[in-house]
Amino acid sequence: MKKSADEIPSQNSVGNRLGAEKSPYLLQHAGNPVHWWPWCREAFDRARREDKPVFLSIGYATCHWCHVMAEESFADDEVAAFLNTHFIAVKVDREERPDIDALYMNACQLMTGGGGWPLNLLLTADKKPFYAATYMPRNPSRGHPGIIPLLTRIIALWKEDRAKIEENGDLVCRHLREFEGPKEAASALSDEPLHIALRNYSKDFDPGNGGFGGAPKFPLALNLMLLLRLHQRYGDKNALAMVSTTLARIRAGGIYDQLGFGIHRYAVDGAWRIPHFEKMLYDQALFAITCMETYQATGDAACAAMAAETLAYAKTSLRHPGGAFYCGEDADSEGAEGTFYLWDKEEILALLGGAEGERFCRLMGVSAGGNFDGRNILYRAEAWPLPDQERDFLEDCRKKLLEYRSRRVRPFLDDKILTSWNGLMIAALAKAGAVLGEAGYIETARQAADFILTHLYDQEKSRLLRRWREGDAAIPGFLEDYSFFCWGLIELYMACLEPLYLDKALSLTLEMSTLFGDGEGGFFDTGSDGETILTRGRHLQDGALPAGNSAAVYNLLRLGELAGHREMAAEGTRAVSRLFNEMAHLPLAFPLLLCALDWFLGPTSAVTLRAESPAAAASLLRSYHSVFLPRSTLALHRSGPSAKARPATAQVCRAGTCHLPTTDGAVMVAQLNGTAHRDPVDGG
Repeated sequence: MKKSADEIPSQNSVGNRLGAEKSPYLLQHAGNPVHWWPWCREAFDRARREDKPVFLSIGYATCHWCHVMAEESFADDEVAAFLNTHFIAVKVDREERPDIDALYMNACQLMTGGGGWPLNLLLTADKKPFYAATYMPRNPSRGHPGIIPLLTRIIALWKEDRAKIEENGDLVCRHLREFEGPKEAASALSDEPLHIALRNYSKDFDPGNGGFGGAPKFPLALNLMLLLRLHQRYGDKNALAMVSTTLARIRAGGIYDQLGFGIHRYAVDGAWRIPHFEKMLYDQALFAITCMETYQATGDAACAAMAAETLAYAKTSLRHPGGAFYCGEDADSEGAEGTFYLWDKEEILALLGGAEGERFCRLMGVSAGGNFDGRNILYRAEAWPLPDQERDFLEDCRKKLLEYRSRRVRPFLDDKILTSWNGLMIAALAKAGAVLGEAGYIETARQAADFILTHLYDQEKSRLLRRWREGDAAIPGFLEDYSFFCWGLIELYMACLEPLYLDKALSLTLEMSTLFGDGEGGFFDTGSDGETILTRGRHLQDGALPAGNSAAVYNLLRLGELAGHREMAAEGTRAVSRLFNEMAHLPLAFPLLLCALDWFLGPTSAVTLRAESPAAAASLLRSYHSVFLPRSTLALHRSGPSAKARPATAQVCRAGTCHLPTTDGAVMVAQLNGTAHRDPVDGG
């Protein structure tokens, strides 16, 4: 059974220095015989004094292959003795320090053409990388050389040809600086990257299974969010079909937890049936946002149900009592991957009875031989949607199996709280509450936002922090912390119309521009007051997580419209211009930035509600949130007590023209969609 962070000994010997750390990942290694250091100046000072290379190992607490390597190599006394003799060993939690991870992942990709976790590098004492690898087994395995023979050869090179090592390190650093350098602004902006993206998505789409390309398959919710905007802009039915098909196949697959809900990190096959079992907070948030936007665009209740299920999982399994959300759950339990989620057919028959059990197994792809290492991952094997009678039957079975599963050993919980990931979950909850008209989601989003503002903002230094665990807030926030959290605050404001959240989004975005702006329309990942490691970092491409840069630009454009802040809008425009050529060259690497381009190209619209309170404008709010309006903002102007008896009104300004106020939600929506008769008031 895997031990929790609190059960691991604080220190196995005087050499291992991880016992006092707060990171669950570092605490998982506090019992290793390796003399680990956390990332700190003292470790590199010692490497310099002892003339040793640094063995840098980066991972995270819910990483399956990190656990495998830890058990095979770092828990091995011979490997540990070798590392302790020849290296200064440093452990980093990539989720606490995304700056370190991004820098050295780029270095790994430059040196090897690939990357992943665990990420292991050899550095000089001045932090220059000269060797990189991912999984390093104790003995040769799966095409990987054994760790001791491999490192023995490198130590020989360290002693015999140091100049070659220094040359390699300098070359990698030069490429890293070139890669992160400022980009040339475009002479003109157009929708060309959007057209290219749509063509590329259509070419890569898997019509049978949904998603793009073959195995492995990641949900990559940002791609689906962009496709929804491309459908809205161009009326392209295929764009919408790609989203709907992908969501339906994911919901039917093993990547989606059919009993307890929530989405696993990715599928190792092309049909979404065999998951990599980690459950990450950011995946739940982005998937829920995508489902809610698809529900707005299509009216498909199944999409709303998926969002509600996903958020229910997060609220039940990842929520701190104070209101914020933990990072995620491990892939492993009881020493193996996926144990918590796997079933034997006999086990199901015993729980449900012979006839009902056989019926359930037929519907959910369960066989005597299993579909994963002799056991079964549940997935929907029959054509969907099913008749109501079958759905009711499966729901009854789900509850019985879930109750039984709850008595199993649960996967390890990474219980640290990150500002950035909570920002995404706040956005998801706020959107769900607004679209579904359920105040409980909005209240949960409020509590998470208030937790971050209370516990992860240093009032004395006017500085957002990144990580909180067990009462300890630490690490200056990165660009993604500011931009993701402000994304959440914008959505929360438009859901509840509480001025506090708009004010905080504005003030934090101004701080962000000061701390991270490069003066040329771009942003660094690390603040001007943070640690610079070789470079300040400038991660531009979106992945499973959006780039902090993409979210920052999107926020600037939206806040510029929402608050009438012209300088923010201009800053967002400069950033879009600076990165336009990159988007046009490789658009699928920038889905959220393309959403920002879509916003910039317009037409945008703004709705101003005039009412005594949000409650007084409830009907108009429901109408606004019932439709997909990806280039629109919503604000409330509170009328005075003398206007108490007057009905709430909505004024729509779209494409530079404002309509007369209306009390009718349908009229407001028609004005927003550009289908209403224009009765202009002014030019903007």
